[in-house]
Amino acid sequence: MKKKNSHIYLVKKSVYLPVILAFIFLAVSYFCEAQQTFVKVSKSNFIINGKPYYFVGTNFWYGAYLGAETAYGNRDRLKRELDQLEKLGIKNLRVAAASEESDFALPLSPPFQYKNGTYNETLLQGLDFLLAEMGKRNMHAVLFLNNFWDWTGGMAQYVSWIEKEPIVDPSANKNQTWDEAINFSSRFYKLTAAQHLYRKYITHLVNRVNIYTKKVYKNDPSIMAWELANEPRPAKEGNATENIKDFSKWINETAAYINSLDKNHLITTGSEGSKGTLNKIDYALQAHQSKYIDYITFHLWPKNWGWYQASHPETMDKTKENTNQYIAEHLAMASKLNKPIVMEEFGFVRDDETYSPDSSVIARNDFFKFVLQLFEHSIKAKSPFAGVNFWGWGGEGRAQQSDYQWKPGNTSYVADPYSERQGLNSIFNTDKSTQEIIAGYAREIDKMQFAKKIK
Repeated sequence: MKKKNSHIYLVKKSVYLPVILAFIFLAVSYFCEAQQTFVKVSKSNFIINGKPYYFVGTNFWYGAYLGAETAYGNRDRLKRELDQLEKLGIKNLRVAAASEESDFALPLSPPFQYKNGTYNETLLQGLDFLLAEMGKRNMHAVLFLNNFWDWTGGMAQYVSWIEKEPIVDPSANKNQTWDEAINFSSRFYKLTAAQHLYRKYITHLVNRVNIYTKKVYKNDPSIMAWELANEPRPAKEGNATENIKDFSKWINETAAYINSLDKNHLITTGSEGSKGTLNKIDYALQAHQSKYIDYITFHLWPKNWGWYQASHPETMDKTKENTNQYIAEHLAMASKLNKPIVMEEFGFVRDDETYSPDSSVIARNDFFKFVLQLFEHSIKAKSPFAGVNFWGWGGEGRAQQSDYQWKPGNTSYVADPYSERQGLNSIFNTDKSTQEIIAGYAREIDKMQFAKKIK
């Protein structure tokens, strides 16, 4: 009898042990994969799977809109765009994950968030689909959660909702100035009720379950970072020291709040750098010194800042000089803070500032080579420069109007916001010469991931 029971025990053990071991192996593998595939920070480096992570990425703000299964979406196009970007070596996409029902003359519609406080489930499912497709291609998303500027509603719309005041819209009202718009938007930082609505949306998104992957967003490695806003700026009127203090306080408190919800993902500002902090690098440093801000951002816009004029090609030399200086001062700031830094926006117009995909891009190609070479050299020099996102991927999108202006109802998204000419800074799928430059540097930088050791 004793032998028989032993035999039964051995039979049961032989049947169940492989099942148990297999379950343990799968559980450990899943846990390790989840742990290893999140992008993390080690001093002034990004790391993933214990290896350095550098990237050439792009701005793809409309990704969730393409992913929506409705009339304004186009999932087949989205998959083709992602496939094309993957072939180019693009592994990082900066995406709009927020927009507000807007009173602006050129609103991004439909929004993620409506005036009545409800959320657009169809568009959120578009974001789900985008992240699921990015995960299949080993891409990472930076999701911005607000916007200082008008084209997604953003901070100004929050202010209007709470204060019951009409928005300041210089695009539609020529009697209003952009300085007035900046001061109106920056009231957002000190409005408690606006922060409540904003944080409510953040909480909803961080804890959302992707309907395709079944992953909670805060547990999804395809997300690299949460970004507080696109190009947040302090107020221009009043005392600059106090304005920066209020701005930095908002950054710290908002980042701390996100960190309390999500320990897996990185958090950053979305700042333009010194250009977005009253033109002072010390103010940019102050804005990024919070312990909850994992890495620094800055942007670069030669045409918008008056450095480059397409009608005067001789301005290119000065543009390059200014670019080199602007990048250098921000890398120095990153070194002081011992954090990685990403130039998450840089763009350049087509020759003669034309908009057609058929127009030439000789000057733009020259500038892209210059910037990407600086990035490559900075990595070799072991600087904190960790990534670049060009603005932006227009792909298959095309302007629908002969004057290249966006009109309500157009859904052929390009990189340019609706307030700009459609094609101004877009890299189209037919821009093969620009793509070859991007792909060449992306390949070289990808090789460098394995050449640099992380201590």
